[in-house]
Amino acid sequence: METAWTHTTVLLSEAVDALLGAADAASQPAEPPPVAPAPVFVDATFGRGGHSRLILSRLAADARLIAFDKDLDALAEAATITDPRFSIRHQGFSHLGELPPASVAGVLLDLGISSPQVDNPARGFSFRGEGPLDMRMDTTRGQSVAEWLAHAELDEILEVIRDYGEERFAGAIAKAIVARRQARGPISTTTELAQLVADAVKTREPGKDPATRTFQAFRIFINAELEELQQALEAALHVLRPGGQLVVISFHSLEDRMVKQFMARHSRAVVDRRVPFAEPQAMPLTAVRRVMPSDAEVQANPRSRSAVMRVATRTEEPA
Repeated sequence: METAWTHTTVLLSEAVDALLGAADAASQPAEPPPVAPAPVFVDATFGRGGHSRLILSRLAADARLIAFDKDLDALAEAATITDPRFSIRHQGFSHLGELPPASVAGVLLDLGISSPQVDNPARGFSFRGEGPLDMRMDTTRGQSVAEWLAHAELDEILEVIRDYGEERFAGAIAKAIVARRQARGPISTTTELAQLVADAVKTREPGKDPATRTFQAFRIFINAELEELQQALEAALHVLRPGGQLVVISFHSLEDRMVKQFMARHSRAVVDRRVPFAEPQAMPLTAVRRVMPSDAEVQANPRSRSAVMRVATRTEEPA
């Protein structure tokens, strides 16, 4: 019998409250723009639909929700939603910019991977069970980690592990991968890679598997996750209407740093020093707040412990 892989949505109510503009009214603009007659919201990472279902339960009858996801299992789950206000696109969230400009009332990005992707060994994301070394979000496109490692140069492997995994033993791991390939052929399973990393890494933080950072690095690289995130953040500025909400949940430091810097860069007032008495240049975002999971949520769902949610509001474009 096929296993029913389950997923617990992180920061569920907090994210939907922020997306729909219902949380902490004091942090919203003093005079929000009038609501459009038929608002459109975007769940740019459908996953298993936790956020989407709660959003739909709170949307007006004339509103719409557009979701994006690359994962075929996510698309199958989305097919169970029969609400006519809902639609999903088999695309990554970098395609967000294809929506009409200033047409969206809120964009939600829940980054990282879902529990079914991690827990199902056949997807190749986890070092805890044996499976093909794949790690692709969309298994219909691109090359797997195993295919890439079969021909990647030593320097390229080292840079990926170091830059995307923030792994201090990146050199030793990369050399071990290449030596293994030369001696016995390419690595093809998750357990082979996990054991190779464990043999190459001599010390590790207590309670943390030696392969954690390497698996993270390869997953981020093979799916071009940081590049896609940068494109999606820029696209959000294009598609959000004034007063629209940008809500981003990240799960590791590289993502959160990128989101934090993006929101800061686009919400910091710019003063023209050549005209010292002029009004500061209007910026496209107002960074609103950062939200962390509650102690109760972390206790109930330990995978939520690294989550950080950042919220920003789209401002009026300068005239």
